[in-house]
Amino acid sequence: MQLNFLSSKIIQAAINVHKELGPGLLEAVYKQCLAIEMSEMGLQAKNEVEVPVSYRGHTIEGLGYRLDLLVEDAVIVELKSVEQVKEVHKKQLLTYLRLMKKELGLLINFNVPLLKNGITRIINSPEK
Repeated sequence: MQLNFLSSKIIQAAINVHKELGPGLLEAVYKQCLAIEMSEMGLQAKNEVEVPVSYRGHTIEGLGYRLDLLVEDAVIVELKSVEQVKEVHKKQLLTYLRLMKKELGLLINFNVPLLKNGITRIINSPEK
């Protein structure tokens, strides 16, 4: 599935959840509801996918780094329910993209009045 089409489906699912629940709930609630919404749209989403860290040829696992959602094994979705998304949240998603060798991530903050203002697309540009 093409990444732009897939990301638009994910965003639509998030908008549906936000319209029904509104802002102010815990991130975990939005994560479960978004997984349900995407499943009903025919998208495969894995919850709490472990992020292994590779260092000088060694894989370091079991550190507790987990993606909120991995959709169609292609797009990483990190959810927040915070007053303001900070630069560190964006850097965290970019690091996850690099470690998982994925191209596209969506950072979605549900704690906003209008969800489109809480969505940030992060691209992992391949090294040249």
